[in-house]
Amino acid sequence: MKKAVENKKETEVWDVVVIGGGPAGLMAASTAAESGARVLVIEKNDALGKKLLISGGGRCNMTNAEPDKRIFISKFGTKGNFLFSPFSVFGTSDTIRFFEKLGVKTKVEAGFRVFPASDSSADILNALTTFAKKNGVEFHLSDSVDGLKPGGLVLQRSKASGKGESSGRIESIILESGEEIKAKNFILATGGKSHPETGSTGDGFKWLKEIGHTIVESNPSLVPIQTKESWVADLAGITLESVGVSVWQNGAKILNKKGRILFTHTGLSGPTIINMSKVIGDLLTGGEYEGSQEVKVLIDFFPGIGLDVLHKKILELFENNPTKKMKNLVIPEIPEKVYVKMLELLGIDGDWNVNEVRRPERIAFVDTCKKFELTVEKLLGYEKAIISSGGVDLNEVDFKEMKSKLYENLFLIGDILDFDRPSGGYSLQLCWTTGYIAGKSASKNN
Repeated sequence: MKKAVENKKETEVWDVVVIGGGPAGLMAASTAAESGARVLVIEKNDALGKKLLISGGGRCNMTNAEPDKRIFISKFGTKGNFLFSPFSVFGTSDTIRFFEKLGVKTKVEAGFRVFPASDSSADILNALTTFAKKNGVEFHLSDSVDGLKPGGLVLQRSKASGKGESSGRIESIILESGEEIKAKNFILATGGKSHPETGSTGDGFKWLKEIGHTIVESNPSLVPIQTKESWVADLAGITLESVGVSVWQNGAKILNKKGRILFTHTGLSGPTIINMSKVIGDLLTGGEYEGSQEVKVLIDFFPGIGLDVLHKKILELFENNPTKKMKNLVIPEIPEKVYVKMLELLGIDGDWNVNEVRRPERIAFVDTCKKFELTVEKLLGYEKAIISSGGVDLNEVDFKEMKSKLYENLFLIGDILDFDRPSGGYSLQLCWTTGYIAGKSASKNN
């Protein structure tokens, strides 16, 4: 397939060239080709969709079926206001219908998260690539782009806003080999910076900045945390279901959620921690409160029970098992390894009989059941992040067409846009929606 393209690189002008063969790029290419455009996809990896294959732990949380569009969009914060128009054109139900027409059966799990019924990301990728090839999309793999070459009108910026107001054009893209590929339209789908091993290294940010676009600084987002407590490694692999998790700084509770978390060799992960990581990162670096920047994460193993009620429950447990050794007590809400670690941290000998535990020690144990404390060292890096924050300034994008406001034939989609969002299918839906709209728009922009 590559050789067929090489002979035409310098002479042919494509209708649409898509840079990036991930979910957004494949959706854009497929949609443009289905609408009659001659489309070429440039991908620097030797295979398509590497990040898509690892999404959702390999299961691919392909979208979120939240029925209320306003609630869905609210997950993107205040920047979600930019998405009302795109999601009205191609929303979550459209995504599900799209893939089911391609033969991918879907299922909905807790929190409206949608997965392929097979629990295999490969089914989503195979459906997309098959659809693209059926519509005549050509692929050029294992070749990297060096930059975008503007032509036509010179970009002018408004003195008042600093934003680009008149449109130039992109004439071609330059490959690292020095070769040039020309097209009537270009769709940039190079992603952010998370999981750089899949090819997401922020190349698109650099190219856009070089041609005048404003780029909001990128940071790891939706990422596990590393704690200062090295003993957390003893609990690695343990999952806690439906626990309370709160974030504190300088004695003030900043955020509180309930859900699933996972102990790792270096700290905490799992959906609840990952969705709190943006706030944790801001607290670590932003200094929202005077004094210490130290951030604590507290785990509540009994989120539905008040402290007084829990005291009575534990006292009753102790009174009913006076001669049992502390290490042999069973508390269903607390995994055994975590329970043993709690005793160790509190200085309670597991070989003590229950009736040897004094009242202050029992009170401390109950308090720890409600506030099992860890101190945040840092967020992990891009290699562990589900997504990265930052990207193209949203004010420089026309969201009705996903078109750059600076260049009339340049379309910007997927993770290259400056949106924050939680895990749960929102990132991939952003890719499907913006890719679909850009593909449709680019196919008509000739």
